Amino acid sequence: QVQLQESGPGLMEPSQTLALSCTVFGDSITNNNAYWSWVRRPPGKGLEWIGVISSEGTGYNPSLKSRTTISRDTSKNQFTLQLTSVTPEDTAAYYCVREFTFWGQGIQVTVSS
Repeated sequence: QVQLQESGPGLMEPSQTLALSCTVFGDSITNNNAYWSWVRRPPGKGLEWIGVISSEGTGYNPSLKSRTTISRDTSKNQFTLQLTSVTPEDTAAYYCVREFTFWGQGIQVTVSS
């Protein structure tokens, strides 16, 4: 059974860089058939896709692309999200997912001064 677990800070200040990690259990981050994504749900809004990483490379939501980097750490079987210059609009529950079938429990990130 594939399980994913997010980790990272819960509270940030504007202009900082958000760094989240997703540890994968029951699968390998180097699985050539897997697509590993980050999505988020701002309060009172729907899900927003942030980006994906796979053996084919990375892809990003155009609205977030300039601030987003997704990478893999094979030594830890993790993939990570970096989002620069955060603002209160980046406040959301962040989820790591595999093909939208397997989901992490989510991590709440609040951006506030």
